[in-house]
Amino acid sequence: MSNTLFRTKKVEQSILDTEEPEHALKKTLSALDLTVFGVGVIIGTGIFVLTGKVAKENAGPGVSLAFVAAGVACALAALCYAEFASTVPVAGSAYTFSYASLGELPAWIIGWDLVLEFALGTAVVAVGWSGYVRSLMDNAGWHMPESLSGRDGAHGFGFDILAAALVLVLTAILVVGVKLSARITTLVVAIKVTVVLIVIIAGAFFIEGKNYDPFIPPAQAVEAGSGIKSPLIQLMFGWAPTNFGVMGIFTAASVVFFAFIGFDVVATAAEETKNPQRDMPRGILGSLVICTTLYVLVSIVVTGMQNYKKLSVDAPLADAFKATGHPWYAGVISFGAAVGLTTVCMILLLGQTRVFFAMSRDGLLPRFFSRVHPRFRTPHRPTILLGVIIAILAGFTSLSELAELVNIGTLFAFIVVAVGVVILRRTRPDLPRAFRTPLVPWVPILSVLATLWLMLNLPAETWLRFAIWMVIGIVVYFLYGRSHSRLGRHEETTLGEIRNPPGGTAG
Repeated sequence: MSNTLFRTKKVEQSILDTEEPEHALKKTLSALDLTVFGVGVIIGTGIFVLTGKVAKENAGPGVSLAFVAAGVACALAALCYAEFASTVPVAGSAYTFSYASLGELPAWIIGWDLVLEFALGTAVVAVGWSGYVRSLMDNAGWHMPESLSGRDGAHGFGFDILAAALVLVLTAILVVGVKLSARITTLVVAIKVTVVLIVIIAGAFFIEGKNYDPFIPPAQAVEAGSGIKSPLIQLMFGWAPTNFGVMGIFTAASVVFFAFIGFDVVATAAEETKNPQRDMPRGILGSLVICTTLYVLVSIVVTGMQNYKKLSVDAPLADAFKATGHPWYAGVISFGAAVGLTTVCMILLLGQTRVFFAMSRDGLLPRFFSRVHPRFRTPHRPTILLGVIIAILAGFTSLSELAELVNIGTLFAFIVVAVGVVILRRTRPDLPRAFRTPLVPWVPILSVLATLWLMLNLPAETWLRFAIWMVIGIVVYFLYGRSHSRLGRHEETTLGEIRNPPGGTAG
């Protein structure tokens, strides 16, 4: 039984599957498209919100170092993703990579994890986008009814119609074609990056040196209800993380990591890339470098504009400009945040549908969902199904507590990919690799250690919810996926032919 659970799918077979006419995606994306996708999904609420929270509660002006630490941890994972995405240019990202290196059950688990991660991520961001849009509407004198704003109305009913509508519109765009999605994303990302550059350039003129003193405030123990609640670290190592001080920087890195989530989504578009061997590493690493640079510059500027103790937690960038007597910039930042979140939703939804599509093509989910649209060559069936489910989810739920599941799901995928790189190097050294992760196995090992550190900083409740979702996934696999696996059926057919060869009797 263990042999069937950990049977691997050959890379060559995965690539052959992408050439089946009914299950083949259209190749239209370039390195620029992938980089834009990466920047589009990474730059979201993280940069507009987390900077103030982390500076005020964990790191002071040293929050810029926290962004660097989180960026380095992501870079280690990105190097592993780049090798896999260029070697196995197939939809599914970490799911496909796991199938080629770790086996079917680990692949199913990571695929199940990614479906949850991207679904919750899309719904959470859609709700956040709705909040920004309602705020802009309120400023213009237009007020949404309470019952259609996600809040409980007079009869106890609340549905966030804006969040649901956004998801449905983006679903339609993704059905029509990924190139259209790329063009819209390019336009929106241009607006979003322009707003971030405005913050950096305009804010630089309002920096006061005294706000950087001290750059790293003295360490203090985490108080109840503040910073990160991490009983796991205290249980394992006998000490709790601190606010401020050098260790406060690493505690803060676990929080700001949320701002980097998304570069791994680029890997899900490998099958729709014209030259994935060359362009996937460029898109993954390029988008991460650009976003890390912007994050560090923004955090330096905002903590220089206003003392970290006075920074707003809800809207630090906008409120910092208000504090310096320039409220006009605050409106620009809010507009940029609202516009920018649309691309985050779109690319997360794209990532989820590609993982679902890859799993269904392998038979682990119903094959009905692996047929592409005859005209648009997109996986329209899973896109429509998941789009409707997420729209309902976003409409009825705030998801504030479940948002941390997005973090732990992403981190879990990072570990699997890093381990997979080492295993595939040993089991398939003959594979052509357009990009090779440097210093293997040391870079993957460092990636696993850095990722585990970030995971341990998450609340115990998040680990419990994650474990429950994984148990459900394992049950689904044994009830459906294992018996419908195309790889399993292929092995049974091959074994049957050996035992009963055509035109003769097995000897």
